[in-house]
Amino acid sequence: MTNNERNARQTGLIKLGPEKLKTYFLSHLNKIYCAKSLLASRLPEIGMQSHFIDLKHAIFETAQDVDNQIARMEEIFTLLDAETSSQSCVGIPGLLEEAFEAIHGQRGDPVLSDLSILFYMQNIESLEMASFQVLRIAAVKLKNKQIKQLLLENFDESKADRALFLLITAKYMTC
Repeated sequence: MTNNERNARQTGLIKLGPEKLKTYFLSHLNKIYCAKSLLASRLPEIGMQSHFIDLKHAIFETAQDVDNQIARMEEIFTLLDAETSSQSCVGIPGLLEEAFEAIHGQRGDPVLSDLSILFYMQNIESLEMASFQVLRIAAVKLKNKQIKQLLLENFDESKADRALFLLITAKYMTC
């Protein structure tokens, strides 16, 4: 460890060089990109399994949002002259697969199935919001306004989708 690194740790400030920052940013952008890609492929199936019409519509609306978010992330990769990688696509997609398995486990009971879908969609959207928020913080240091804007749009869509699923959960519980 260099003296500069030691001093930074002692003062509580972490200074990333441009290359470390870009590596960090791309690694985590790739993780959420992989998760969104999996979500895009699985949402139509989940939408077809839902029974509550509002939930069905929300899932298909979310699927469109996910496609838009993937396109924005691809634009970010292009802006940073980088490509997606499948080597770090284990953590978040693994969590998503677990959620999809739990939803399938409730297939025999329409009410429990829809409630499971709502529960996991809330969790998924919360995770995505947090991921985009952290990437937005990192993007400030990249000094690229277009990347910050693209991430803000993704964050806002995830936030809106999460709010929609929360609203539907409340409505479902009162029916």
